[in-house]
Amino acid sequence: MKRLDNDAFYEYIKPYDPDSEYHLVGEVDYNLLSDDKPYEGVRSHREALRLVFDRLVQQSIEDKESARKMFGDDLADRIRPLVYDIDKAQPSPLDPQVFFYCPNIVRTDYYGTVFYDAGWEPENNGTTVPYWYALMEPVHGRRNKPEDFKKVNEVLFPNGTDALEIYEWTTDWSDFFDAGHEWYGACCWSIYDKTLNRYAVMLVSATD
Repeated sequence: MKRLDNDAFYEYIKPYDPDSEYHLVGEVDYNLLSDDKPYEGVRSHREALRLVFDRLVQQSIEDKESARKMFGDDLADRIRPLVYDIDKAQPSPLDPQVFFYCPNIVRTDYYGTVFYDAGWEPENNGTTVPYWYALMEPVHGRRNKPEDFKKVNEVLFPNGTDALEIYEWTTDWSDFFDAGHEWYGACCWSIYDKTLNRYAVMLVSATD
């Protein structure tokens, strides 16, 4: 399995967060991969997660060394490299129609708060959030509209979403998700598109 570092999708979403080193829309970090080996269901999804988190671990080590060079040992020693235990991650299958549900905006009040015709409200902070909410309602920065949600997914899955195989994973197996557990929410989704032989690993972990 390999990462697709130069996929055209990344160029499409770059304007949503042009200053980030990650591939973000809202709070969703997208990671695309492909595999030369035959698809093996959950086993392939888990391997995709492993590859993404290997890279996150390496990035955290590089960040620690950069901090050491710029600010010295005292600060660098307070930075912990990322750790994970992929064997603890547990998957649950998701229905594409449920996962890609997108509500409509009902109204926006005087303070800019947006109200949706959705049966979900951000009352369970620190748990998972719906995909649409993670994309459209980030903690800070640009709020995206339903048309953004739909267009991003049309570009990501040009052959449609009905036949995608989607898993939601528990988030108690890596400290990557600690920030999300603290407040906004933590999510880990893996999606296999057999029409493209491509995996999308989508991560959310944010706090205020």
